Amino acid sequence: MPRGLYSSCQILFKGNLGLDSDRAKLNQEELSGNITLVWGIAMLGIPVRYLLKHPSAIWELAAHPVQVFSNAVDVYYAGRDRGGPQCPYEWESDWERQMHGQLGLPWPCEVRAELDPLWPQVMAELEAKGIHPGPQSFGNWNDGDAGLVRAIWCLTRHLRPANVVETGVAHGVTSRFILEALERNGSGQLSSIDLPPLEKALREQVAVAVGGRFPKRWSYLKGSSRLRLPTLLSGLGEIDLFIHDSLHSERNVLFEMNRAWVHLPPGGALVVDDVDANWGFRNFTQAFAGQPASACALVCEAEPLHPDLRRFNQKGLFGIVLKEPARRHFAAKSAAAGAR
Repeated sequence: MPRGLYSSCQILFKGNLGLDSDRAKLNQEELSGNITLVWGIAMLGIPVRYLLKHPSAIWELAAHPVQVFSNAVDVYYAGRDRGGPQCPYEWESDWERQMHGQLGLPWPCEVRAELDPLWPQVMAELEAKGIHPGPQSFGNWNDGDAGLVRAIWCLTRHLRPANVVETGVAHGVTSRFILEALERNGSGQLSSIDLPPLEKALREQVAVAVGGRFPKRWSYLKGSSRLRLPTLLSGLGEIDLFIHDSLHSERNVLFEMNRAWVHLPPGGALVVDDVDANWGFRNFTQAFAGQPASACALVCEAEPLHPDLRRFNQKGLFGIVLKEPARRHFAAKSAAAGAR
């Protein structure tokens, strides 16, 4: 390890944290053994002054060096994506009608109205807790917007999934609506993978929209999707609905979509938030270009509670991919015919 970095780490770990003498006895060999941690801190862009202000964050990082390394790489790629050319996505103004049509379902949607009282109720609950939902309400992250929530609500209610997997929780707005929809279905489980932020104040807000509701339907898995998702998918075997809302780098989006797709049956769906942040959604769906029987991809305009000035349209975009929707359509028609 370079002497300058070693010295900085000595100061960080020993001189400024008030640690007892045994824990403060760090030599160069020990620090070199934690090079992943040190490199991860640097890559994450966490300033020393921040760690001095939040010393518990150091031990969180030290306890999970592999996770720190993995997340640091993804953060690096996300930053590089933001500095590169933006993908020129075009969105569908009638995505809801198209989505229902691809699934062989009637439009207007019979279950969409269920959200009319529930959406303002959940928003009011967050406001009552001092949280102002919308863009950048959770640090630099957004809560699920009304358009994204409608898409996920309809997919959950219509597909009646046995297993739903999402990455990224934040305040838990999307999680809450998935769980509410599963409860109305009377079946189904949600597994959420989430790497909480280091800030204590934000950690205390994780999943506040869910609270203690639906404990039998919800599993919260702390950690990065790169480390947690493969094992979760292997254990579940098959999932019916997957939602990406974790770190929005092209590298991470493709990692999650490719792995979830393998476990998705015909008629299943992927939903990806903030597709305008990188080229991942486009690159994934290009593999199915000209193959409408294999997949149907829709790009949809978000509906944030107030303008998101970081986005090219002050709203943002999300995407939906339906796997082999014609087979779902055929199944829906056959079920309807059998019921007559």
